[in-house]
Amino acid sequence: MADPIQSDPHGFKRRGVLFVLSSPSGAGKSTIARKLLAADSGLAMSVSATTRPMRPGEKDGVDYHFVDVAKFKDMVANHEFLEWAHVFGHRYGTPHAPVEEMLANGRDVLFDIDWQGAQQLHQIAGGDVVRVFIFPPSLQELERRLRGRATDSEEVIEARMSRAAAEIAHWDGYDYVLVNDDAESCFQSVKTILQAERLKRSRQTGLIGFVRSLTR
Repeated sequence: MADPIQSDPHGFKRRGVLFVLSSPSGAGKSTIARKLLAADSGLAMSVSATTRPMRPGEKDGVDYHFVDVAKFKDMVANHEFLEWAHVFGHRYGTPHAPVEEMLANGRDVLFDIDWQGAQQLHQIAGGDVVRVFIFPPSLQELERRLRGRATDSEEVIEARMSRAAAEIAHWDGYDYVLVNDDAESCFQSVKTILQAERLKRSRQTGLIGFVRSLTR
C-alpha cells in the first residue's frame, strides 16, 4: 500500500487517515458518512465492490462497484482487495487501487464497512486506521428503523437483527464508540474525532523539521 502522506497548511506533511465507520445495519452510519463527506472536502469515500444486486436509485461506481461472483473471485485471487467479507449472502470488498490514488492526491479516506473489514484493514494499515463503532439506542429502535426503511423483506430484517447482536459483540475492537440516539449530535462527534485524529502528533511526519526551523 502506498505511503499515505498529505500536505499540511503549515508547510509540513502528515499521514492520511483511513477513517472507518461501522455499525449494525440501520444504526445510521451511512447517513453520517454522507453528511461527513458533504461537510469535508478533504475526505473521500472508499467505494466497495459487491456481488449484491443494485437497488433502485443506486449508481454503479458511486454507491458500489457492482460485479458478478466470478469477477469478485478473480479480484480476490489477484489480491485486489484491502479487505473483503461475506455479508447476508453477498460478497463485499474494498479495492486497494482507488484508496491508494485518493491518498496520493492528499485525501483522507472514509470506509463504511463491518467489523470483519475493519479488522482486516487494521491488520494491513495499522496506525493509519481510525475505527469508530456506532451503536443504536436500543435493539427495539434498530428494528423500528429497519422496518421504517421499507426496503427489506421480513426475512432480511430478521437476518439483520440477528447479525446486529454479533456485530455489537465486536465493539471493543474499535478506537471510539458512539450511541446514535440523535443523528446531528452523533455526526458532530464523528467530525470531532476525525479532526482530532488528523492533528495527532504521530501523524505529523514533517513536525520535527518544522520545530527545528523555529529554533534555528
